[in-house]
Formats: sequence, structure tokens, C-alpha cells
Amino acid sequence: MIGQRLEVRQGQGLVITPQLQQAIKLLQLSNLELDDFVEQELERNPLLQREEPEGETPEAVERAETGDGEMTFGDGVGEGSVAAMDAGSDDVYGDAAPGERTSDRMTDEAQPGLSDWSSAGKGGSIFEGEGERPDTHEPTLWEHLQAQASSAGFTAADHGIALTLIDATDEGGYLRGELAEFADRLGVPLERIEAVLSVCHGFEPTGIMARSVPECLKLQLIERNRFDPAMAALLDNLDLLARRDLTALRRVCDVDGEDLAEMIAELKALTPRPGAGFGGEPAQTVVPDVHVRPDPAGGWRVELNADTLPRLLVDKRYHGLVQAGARSDTEKTFVADCAAQANWLVKSLDQRAKTILKVSSEIVRQQDAFFAFGVEFLRPLNLKTVADAIGMHESTVSRVTSNKYVATPRGVFELKFFFTAAIQSVDGASSHSAEAVRHRIKTMIDGEGLEGDVLSDDRIVEILKETGIDIARRTVAKYREALRIPSSVQRRRMLKTA
Repeated sequence: MIGQRLEVRQGQGLVITPQLQQAIKLLQLSNLELDDFVEQELERNPLLQREEPEGETPEAVERAETGDGEMTFGDGVGEGSVAAMDAGSDDVYGDAAPGERTSDRMTDEAQPGLSDWSSAGKGGSIFEGEGERPDTHEPTLWEHLQAQASSAGFTAADHGIALTLIDATDEGGYLRGELAEFADRLGVPLERIEAVLSVCHGFEPTGIMARSVPECLKLQLIERNRFDPAMAALLDNLDLLARRDLTALRRVCDVDGEDLAEMIAELKALTPRPGAGFGGEPAQTVVPDVHVRPDPAGGWRVELNADTLPRLLVDKRYHGLVQAGARSDTEKTFVADCAAQANWLVKSLDQRAKTILKVSSEIVRQQDAFFAFGVEFLRPLNLKTVADAIGMHESTVSRVTSNKYVATPRGVFELKFFFTAAIQSVDGASSHSAEAVRHRIKTMIDGEGLEGDVLSDDRIVEILKETGIDIARRTVAKYREALRIPSSVQRRRMLKTA
């Protein structure tokens, strides 16, 4: 019989609130992504403001930053742990709300130092003692090509086609895209696209706007009057040249060994990336999130990079003024939501900083031999080991180590670099880091030229087993290919040609 009835059931469940989702999202953001996110929140939330370094009091710095911002081995992170985040609690920080401080808004009074900025230095220059600075702008590849297209005598329509092709040229100087697609997009015959491209192939540097490496080298050989059937056959079989298969090359090019050597020498004198010599967009440098320095007392000191930590304040004075002036329920709700979001964001940022410091400190503790002696002493490490040591969930550690970098005396590394698989030793009593084994394989192969002997993968396995590392041949081949090292046959050919 079908009917309706009411039932009351009790159960347990984990509900992820929007605030907790935001805190989890902040963990996996890089410092650049975090800065963009903070800028968006500053524009959206009138109760948030950035704390400027000027005019800070020691109390303000202490409340805005994460404790001392550093950790040495044996020290704790502090009372504000991140266990609440893993447990799914909304109250990540308890009652403390770091970053809350009464902040006065700017009044009509002039800010000291700003009024003299336009006339600082001599002659109105902001650099004292300097006049007008010369234009040091280096033309980019696209600017260089566009200038040549303007003086190439194109019609208006062909000039537009040339600019389209130039825009599709990458930093190396290669044209990316099919000509048929350009013809369909511009509504012109394919032959016209090819004619314009033929003129563009005469631009400097030679080989520019080629669609492949063989075509780029062909254009340079034509300019040198060295493109003949033998060279054409060589360009069609560059894969044989990469494998150093000189016997097959002599056969397909129909030349003897001396002629083939001269042809290869001519190819080596060419430029496979003609656009690489021009200025482009500046490379984005990696800004480390954590610094690791030797501690004078022994061990290592782990410190957060203060330059990557957003410094936000909740303007409580302005909040009080706006709240007192709110009349309608909509205005009161908006002010309350802004206050709640601002407080939670400040807490989440402080939480993120503490979590990064805690995870980084444990990684440094686990890999202290690497910092002292080098990559050969890198230990096997996984997320679970770090998570269990600091009382977090593996997913939290995974988010923290994504897109985070640490500056050490041995260089700048991504935090995920220190997590490597374990390779068992022959006796089974210990294990070796996969990264350390890869480094040992590379060291052995790098020494081949000096010893005059090329090591096969089987021989590398035997040498590693003699040192106590139990590894399979296919694993050695996988590591060698990951290091972009050719096989023993190819390396033997390279030694002969050298």
C-alpha cells in the first residue's frame, strides 16, 4: 500500500562551508595567484585595507604576521594550529582574529613625502643627478618583423595578411598554425597566403616564420647557396642525424663520409631558432615562499618570505561608521557580510602562512642530509610521512606543497621536489631516494667520455646492485629517458662522431 509518512533520522555528516572552501583554496594558490586574489578582495570589500610597511608599530606587526615567521628544529609553530581545518571546523583560529586593528582613514591632510615626488632630484627627474634617461627599449621580434612588413611594398590587404602571420609567429621565430586556417579566417585564397608568406621568408633574420625545423634550415641554406639534393635528403632525414646513424645517412644522401661530415658541420653553423636573439616578454622569476638558512646554533632555520605574505587589516573604525549609517535591511546585511568575509580572510591568510611554515619545517627536518651533503643523500619521502608527523591530512600537505618554492643554499626548489619514491636496497634493510638514484645514473653516464667506455642499462644495473641498490633494468631505462639521455647505442655513435 502506498502512503505518506514523516520520519526523523539522526546521522553524522561533514558540511564544507563556503568559508572553509575559501581557506582550502588559498592553500594551493601560488604567491602570484594569491596576490591577484587579495587585490580582487580589496576592490570588492570596503572594510579591507592593505597594511603598509611605513608607520607600523611593533604591536601591529606582531598581530599581522604569523608569530615570528620562522622555525628552527625543536620549536613548535604555536597555538594556532591547522588541525581545525582538517577536521572541517569553521572556527580555524578559535577566538583570535589576527589582523584586526582600528585603522584611521586618510584625511584631507597632505601625506608627507608625496607632494615632492614630481620634483624630486634635479631637473624634475626622480633620479637625483640624472637628466633624461636614454631609451633602452630592445625591439621585440614582432616589432622587428612588423617594421619590415611596413617597408616590404605590400598592398593594404597583403599587409594585413602579413601582420596576421607575424602575430602567429612564436618567440623562436616559427609560424604556428595552418595556412588553410588563415585563408578561411581572412576570406582569401590559399595561394595569396602562400605568396605573402614567401615574401616574409625574405625578412631578417633568415629562416624566420618557417613552419618546421627543416624549412628553417632550408631557408638559411638557400641564402648561403648551399641547398642541393644531398642537403635536401639530409634535411628530410634529420631523425637519422639525431640518432647518429651515419651509415644510413651516407646511403640516403648518396655521399661519402667526408662529404657527409662537411654537410653536418654546415648544419651545425645554422640557427634552428632565428627569433631567439630578440627581446620578448620578461621571464617571470620564481619568488620563494620559504627561506632555509644555516642556523648558527646548528641545524637549519626555516623562515617565511615576508614579501609574499599579504598584510591585510580589517578597518573596524570605518566598519563602525558604515554600520551606524546603514538604514535598510539590505544595507545592514551587506555590511555584516563584508565584516564576516574580511575577518575570515584575515584568519585564512594567517592560517595559510602557519601551515606553509609547519609543512616546510617538517620537510627540512626529514631532508636535512640533502641540505648538508647534496642530492645523493636525498631520502625517500611521501605525503603521508609528513602528514603523520605534523598531524595533518595528506590532502592538506599536497595543497600546501603545490606551486610553493623554497630558497636554500643549494638553490631554489619546489616543495614537491623533496617527495621522491623509495627504491629498496639489496639487503632490504634500507631504501634509497629515486631522485638520488637518478643523480647517480647521470653521474655515471657523464663520466663515460673520460673513461672511453659506454655503459649499457644492464651494466648500470650491475653497478648499482654492487653499491646496494636493487633496481630493475626497465627502471634504469625510464630514469635515463626522463633525464633525456640517449641509449648506449646512440651514445656510442656520438662518441665516434666526436
